[in-house]
Amino acid sequence: MRSRTPEDLSGRCPSCYLPLHLCLCAEVPRVETRTRVLVIRHNKEANKSTNTARLAALALPRCHILTYGAPGQPFDVSVLEAPDTWVLFPDAKPPPPGTPPPAHLVVLDGNWTQARRMYQRLPELRRLPGISLPPPAPDTRRLRRPPHPEGMSTVEAIAGALSLLEGPEVAQPLYELHERMIDRVLTCRGRLAI
Repeated sequence: MRSRTPEDLSGRCPSCYLPLHLCLCAEVPRVETRTRVLVIRHNKEANKSTNTARLAALALPRCHILTYGAPGQPFDVSVLEAPDTWVLFPDAKPPPPGTPPPAHLVVLDGNWTQARRMYQRLPELRRLPGISLPPPAPDTRRLRRPPHPEGMSTVEAIAGALSLLEGPEVAQPLYELHERMIDRVLTCRGRLAI
């Protein structure tokens, strides 16, 4: 399966971007959260069929995706000024002890280079308190090969953050959705029969 889908989505679901016969939409859970999730997606990720921020937005009613880096479209940093906003990023400064959980969580979506560049180019992000996640287990299945052992997909990162902020029962449906996505992608690539 190609990672980048055709612009007209020929033969693909317009929501999950998988081939129509493997569409995942009917299996996407509705996961209610206290935390609002704002995904800042690098524009080069938007049309990739393996982009998992799309899955998160389908499952989380309180998730919104904004595009960063599209030619001729400046990014509106005012979305980062809401009170009680944190960022999910390894280099983010932790909140002071005793700080209540955030109302808003910003998640950067892109490959590692793109995410780091967004974090560096948006000083508003570096001013936010944040959380980081422990690395995934070495045997964790992947849609794409991460450039370092701590890498994970966006839906996994969101699930990990929500597990810390709201409990593992909130995160579990997202982890399960990610596993189903991996199965469908491997099926498309001829590596798995479902």
